[in-house]
Amino acid sequence: MTRTSATLIGFTAILLWSTLALATSATGAVPPFLLTTLTFAIGGTVGLIAALVRGVGLEVLRQPWPVWLHGVGGLFGYHFFYFSALKLAPPAEAGLIAYLWPLLIVLLSSLLPGESLRAPHIIGAVMGLAGTVVLLAGKAGGLGFAPEYLPGYAAAAVCAVVWATYSVLSRRFHNVPTEVVAGFCLITAALSVLCHLAFEPAVWPVGATQWIAVAALGIGPVGLAFYAWDIGMKRGDIRLLGVASYAAPVLSTLLLVVAGYAAASWTLAVACALIVGGALVATLLARNSRKS
Repeated sequence: MTRTSATLIGFTAILLWSTLALATSATGAVPPFLLTTLTFAIGGTVGLIAALVRGVGLEVLRQPWPVWLHGVGGLFGYHFFYFSALKLAPPAEAGLIAYLWPLLIVLLSSLLPGESLRAPHIIGAVMGLAGTVVLLAGKAGGLGFAPEYLPGYAAAAVCAVVWATYSVLSRRFHNVPTEVVAGFCLITAALSVLCHLAFEPAVWPVGATQWIAVAALGIGPVGLAFYAWDIGMKRGDIRLLGVASYAAPVLSTLLLVVAGYAAASWTLAVACALIVGGALVATLLARNSRKS
């Protein structure tokens, strides 16, 4: 697989994640850890079936413990701290801090063998972060970081570090088959059901529409997306994927607008301009600097 094709597959994950808000809104009042349990169970099962169809046996799951620590720690750790942050702090501020992970991916990628950090990548990532700030501030009517929410802000920061670390360290495990992600998903589902039993009421999906939405989440944004992201991180352009990840919240908002769940606004237009501009800076200027 070429670096370009792996990067394009990584972009697929970003596109799928942009559907999260719309699909989640169709799941009704299902609490977050129960929804995580259901969707990761579906995503892991679909991954195992796909592996068996392709002739990859279950022995692929026999991996050393660092592989499992990396995978389960990334998937479950991210969701645990993200949901904790949303419970302990206002969602706009918590979401903004959590969405530092694309910038962290760009910065941490410089530590990998054969990778170098260029100014256009940093500029592009900062522009993407600025676009996210504008988008979330517009939704919330402004951002205010109050001291009483420090535990929530800290959880959001840990969430960002966990996902960025998981993503970048995937390159260190480039010899581990992507099919192992199915195992990561199933263990994440098992740990999430424990959190659900400990912290949440049991509110199950109601009706065919909500169950279809749960299945769609499990197959797409919580299933295929993690396999695609694994390929992109292991074999693609990590820095470009990090910058491009800022497109997810904007695309998500655009989908909500099209579906009638949200209204278009000037903040959405500004956020689009910043994030698209950041991606162009990261690709075109970085390409020119390599040629010079």
